[in-house]
Amino acid sequence: MKLEYPIRLQAYMAKSGCGSRRFCETLITAGRVTVNTKRVTELGTKVNEDDVVMVDDELVEPSDRTYYYALHKPKGYVCTNYDPNEKLYARDLITIRDKNLLFNIGRLDKESSGLILFTNDGEVAQKIMHPSEQIEKEYLVNCSTEVRRIDLEEALKGIYIDIPQPYRIKRFELLSKRWVRIVLTEGKNREIRKIFSFFGYDIKQLVRVRIGNQELEDLKPGEFRLVTGAEIQSMLAGDTEKLKQGRGR
Repeated sequence: MKLEYPIRLQAYMAKSGCGSRRFCETLITAGRVTVNTKRVTELGTKVNEDDVVMVDDELVEPSDRTYYYALHKPKGYVCTNYDPNEKLYARDLITIRDKNLLFNIGRLDKESSGLILFTNDGEVAQKIMHPSEQIEKEYLVNCSTEVRRIDLEEALKGIYIDIPQPYRIKRFELLSKRWVRIVLTEGKNREIRKIFSFFGYDIKQLVRVRIGNQELEDLKPGEFRLVTGAEIQSMLAGDTEKLKQGRGR
């Protein structure tokens, strides 16, 4: 991953495994970043190759390699890289030498399981998460009571719960009385759980089985696999045969 200097501080940090560019911007404005021992809070700051960048007093440096991994996150693991109240971190399941550089693209809450992507490429992470890319995320949802089609029809149109923007699913497929397949393209925080709770459902199991052209397939809980750069570029280009546009609602 060859960098051209000078480079914006948030881009440098993103390529050092600190997170997406947007997240890196929050670290900067929060005063948690220093350049050559001087605290920096301006987002327009640029750094050169010889500058020393530290986050929370820890040195960060860009890797000369770009990593992309798909992980089957088990229930009970968290996607954050540090929380003093947690012990099970999803990233720790990716047993590579440079796992400390990795961060998750999007999230799965602690009680959910399934596919999640990890990378040290902040720019790619930002693109995959941005709603404008319209990258599909597919989930299997199991409820304690029968799921009504009329509720899912309403969720297709969009419902307002706790923010000015609507929560909306892209399409659905009723698999049985209590199992439903849901496809999203935005993925707001705990979106599926909030939608189902709005209609009075209690979710027993929530599993993400696909992100764009990447499927969970035969990955067992806790297992991970390498995702190639070509697969990522194909996802961003929308060139995927696995979107299954004709399936479901």
